[in-house]
Amino acid sequence: MNTQNVIIFDGVCKFCNYSVNFIIKRDHNNVFLFSPMQSEAAHDLIAKYNVKDVGIDTFLLIKNNKCFYRTDAALEITKDLSGYWYLFRVFKLLPRPFRDYFYRLLARNRYSLFGKTDRCMMPTTDIKSKFLE
Repeated sequence: MNTQNVIIFDGVCKFCNYSVNFIIKRDHNNVFLFSPMQSEAAHDLIAKYNVKDVGIDTFLLIKNNKCFYRTDAALEITKDLSGYWYLFRVFKLLPRPFRDYFYRLLARNRYSLFGKTDRCMMPTTDIKSKFLE
């Protein structure tokens, strides 16, 4: 299994699925693979990287054998997207606890704000190769 740059996300969260599609459209160099948190591949990676305090609301990036959490993951992803998204890295100047406070606030309310599906997204044939499993 290629684990070079894997994004682990909540597969039933509509906001998370929108975010995955957003990243795919801007990942012109095919840097990222994706795995829903609910999948066996994600569980294996979480165990392999000994991720602590992970919940269904935790957004993860595994890149170059290092695991990034929450806002660190999101800001690290912006480095590899086409366009000016890398400019968001200015938020790294803010302390992680401050950034993650707002992340957790959004994560805690994401289903009520954006909705939830009954099952994980099914990638189309065009993007299926970008998903583990």
